[in-house]
Amino acid sequence: MRVKICGITNYKDAIDAVEAGADALGFVFYERSPRFISINEAKSIIKKLPPFVQSVGLFVNKSAKEIDEVCLEAGICLAQIHFEAQDSLYTSLKTKHLKVVRAKCKEDVLRFKDEYRIVDAFVESFGGEGKRVNLEWFDGVDCSKIILAGGLNEKNAQEVLKYRFFGVDLSSGVEKAKGKKDKIKMKNFIKVIENGKV
Repeated sequence: MRVKICGITNYKDAIDAVEAGADALGFVFYERSPRFISINEAKSIIKKLPPFVQSVGLFVNKSAKEIDEVCLEAGICLAQIHFEAQDSLYTSLKTKHLKVVRAKCKEDVLRFKDEYRIVDAFVESFGGEGKRVNLEWFDGVDCSKIILAGGLNEKNAQEVLKYRFFGVDLSSGVEKAKGKKDKIKMKNFIKVIENGKV
């Protein structure tokens, strides 16, 4: 199961996440988020990352042109479209991208079921609040293309293993303060995902 640590705001947290075993790092380009990062700050971190670590940019209410420009400038590999976008935005994007389903009910987890996508709990602030998706919604569902987000931490990591998600995406659950990661929490979480226990 792949692990993405989102809301990276500084180089130390980025390297700590990589050393803990993260496959991907998320950079939030949503100005209202406490984890917002500027293009230049993200660029300076990304260019120092080791190879084979994917950089993901999170976007809210931006045009395809704006998203492509930020990704190109910052060195972002993958755009995370964290809002209900029109189909025209997806077809216009030049950057590889992931759709995000902000789930309010069981039926929502089946949206875009033929595509790799992130399924997150619906919150007005577009994530980072630690709210969890009801895991029972995934009972009987093929989760092989789902990346689960929302309210994940070392204490509940074991609960997600049986669903065999493609990946997990977390932010607040591995922080000591908003925008500041906790190395031990990241290590413990990833250890559970890899081994089934801390």
